[in-house]
Amino acid sequence: MGAHDFEQVISGATLPEAFRDAVEQAQHEYGPNPYSGTVGMKDEVLLIEEGSRTEGEAQARAHELIEADDERISDKWGPAGALPLHPIDGQPAWLLFGWVAS
Repeated sequence: MGAHDFEQVISGATLPEAFRDAVEQAQHEYGPNPYSGTVGMKDEVLLIEEGSRTEGEAQARAHELIEADDERISDKWGPAGALPLHPIDGQPAWLLFGWVAS
C-alpha cells in the first residue's frame, strides 16, 4: 500500500483535545480502516513549531516540511504534525498534517 500527505484544520481548547476530536471524526466518517488516508489513523500528534500563523502561512510551512521529508512527520505510521493557527471563532486552532497510509 502507498501513502499520501494530508492536512486538516481543527480547533479545540488544547492540541491533544483537538487532535483526539479530529481522529474521532475521521474514524466515525471513514471507519477504522488503517488505509483510509485520514488523520483517523494517527495515534499521536507532535507540535512542530510554536507561534500562531494564518491558515495559508501554516499550509505553506507544512508543504515545505512534507517536501523536505522532515523526519518528524515523514513516517506514514508515525505522528501527525501540528502548527498553531490564529484562533478560529475565539478557539485555539491547529493545522494537522503529515503522511498517512492509503
